[in-house]
Amino acid sequence: MTLSETHKATMEGAIETEFLVVGAGPAGASLACFLTMHGRKGIMISASSSTATTPRAHITNPGALECLRDLGLEEEIIRQANKGECLSHMRWCHSMAGEEFARVYAFGAGPGNMGDFESVSPCKHLDLPQTLMEPILVRHATTNGFAARFQTTLLSFTEPEPEEADGKIVALVRDELTKHEYRIRTKYLFGADGARSVVVKQLGLPLSAGPGGGTMINVLVRADLSHLMKHRQGNLHWVMQPERETVAEFGVACIVRMVKPWHEWLFIMAASPSFDPRVKVSDEAYTQRIREFIGDDTPVEVLHTSPWQVNEKFAERYSKGNVFCLGDAVHRHPPHAGLGSNTCIQDAYNLAWKIAYVSKGLAAPSLLDTYNSERQPVGRGIVTRANDAFRDNAPLWEALGMAPPGSGPTVMAELKSSGPEGRARRVKLREAVARVQREVNGLGYEMNQQYVSAGAYTADEEAPFAYHGKAALDPVLYHQPSTYPGRRVPHVWLNKAVPEKPVSTIDLTGHGAFTLLTGHGGALWKEAAQMVGDMLGVNIKTYSIGFRQDWEDVYLQWEELRGVEESGTVLVRPDRVVAWRAQDLPPDGSAVGCRDRLAKVMKSVLGLDTMQPVKPVVITNGTELVI
Repeated sequence: MTLSETHKATMEGAIETEFLVVGAGPAGASLACFLTMHGRKGIMISASSSTATTPRAHITNPGALECLRDLGLEEEIIRQANKGECLSHMRWCHSMAGEEFARVYAFGAGPGNMGDFESVSPCKHLDLPQTLMEPILVRHATTNGFAARFQTTLLSFTEPEPEEADGKIVALVRDELTKHEYRIRTKYLFGADGARSVVVKQLGLPLSAGPGGGTMINVLVRADLSHLMKHRQGNLHWVMQPERETVAEFGVACIVRMVKPWHEWLFIMAASPSFDPRVKVSDEAYTQRIREFIGDDTPVEVLHTSPWQVNEKFAERYSKGNVFCLGDAVHRHPPHAGLGSNTCIQDAYNLAWKIAYVSKGLAAPSLLDTYNSERQPVGRGIVTRANDAFRDNAPLWEALGMAPPGSGPTVMAELKSSGPEGRARRVKLREAVARVQREVNGLGYEMNQQYVSAGAYTADEEAPFAYHGKAALDPVLYHQPSTYPGRRVPHVWLNKAVPEKPVSTIDLTGHGAFTLLTGHGGALWKEAAQMVGDMLGVNIKTYSIGFRQDWEDVYLQWEELRGVEESGTVLVRPDRVVAWRAQDLPPDGSAVGCRDRLAKVMKSVLGLDTMQPVKPVVITNGTELVI
């Protein structure tokens, strides 16, 4: 039986949908949400029995929160997030109740970081455990058009042959409650099914793997540490006890992560190389070691344990045909630097508008190729960055006497001494701490994404994008706002001539539409946007920014960052990425010149320049334009 005949055979009794999302975690659930924003409906399945039952991911950074803000979910997320100074520090200590070795400000806290973090986005870093994030996303998706089915496993899928232009993917799934198997027939299949992705495996997407970093063990506990936290505010607490001669194989050192202030915690234990994760450790043994990490007699209740491997894997490509993969399915790494769920959400935000535009006939299928060319380098980069952050801890372990084993007593004595050995050891500690603080203040790495693809029109640029200033010295720590095509549109607060509630440039853009930003003398660009939008059937919103324009540049920051003249323009994609910019009006200074230039760019970005032209469209002055 040929593949085509197989499809015909499986059509009988199959459920029909345009979009099938496999996985209901941060990647899959956010993708379903973003598709509903474009009026799309579909089905989302998950092999799990519910949304996340353990906290796992917890840091939501501004880049991801901006995406969720576009859905109108930011207020609910803020309401459910942990409040106060929960993210203000990362520190290293002998025990939660004991001596502290060092601390750093984290996630924009502290006078040296606050200004940079405030200027980059209208959103702030939040602490929202995955157990609370996922229900928000699933509820939004299901109340806006997506059907969700938990305890439903994807078994396999068949793809149409290339010549079948309208062919459908047929997925075989199993209801784990009834064990009933059935088929779902879909135009698009999305593999957001995590690190053991069935979709990635069946597609045979090539994976590149690094050396990995051993075994860690998550132990979720209930323990009221509120009596300790007044002067130990922060989310991450590294507990190291270098003077110990012997340590349990599963607790060489530990990252204590607050889940719910201050009574629920995740103790992330570093296991020794000899630890066998297949051997079950008793709750009593874990409890004993946790009490040593706490350092007093606080009662401890173990709620859940799970060993995991420090991965360093990424897919070489993210899609094949109409099957697209995202999230942990294509990038797997340790939680260091807090990049996991944030990258999942941004994968989905990038993909959703492209899928929606193609499915509505507003863009050519070639637009979907830009998902791989834009997001795969990001995924590869975050795998490297997270593992580099993990490896950056090695000098600090050495500086505190955790490595090599047995050096602890000598190192502790040196740190306290006033001689040359003590000074040298303290310099090592300071340098190691400075290196590690990049993990929790890596604003540049979170926000400096640069897309290079057909979706960012750079033909009018005189030179490639280049960092300058602080970002040139360290693009991990420092963000460089820019309107260069392929960069996220810069955040600037705007207002009206008679002041009212300020609005961010971020909020002018997005909402499923293209946006054209111009200024004094740029009225012709606004006319052109209306004409080209009508021709292509695409919504292009327009705003003029400047003195007594649609919006006032009250702090004169847009003037500094816009990168074009007042009469120039910046075109922003639905995912708030700059698609193109024009320094000024075209040489002839005409509406037709603006229209023709914008039409050429829009067709290029949407992939329409490679398609057959359609009938001419007559505009108000009687001129015809073939699109």
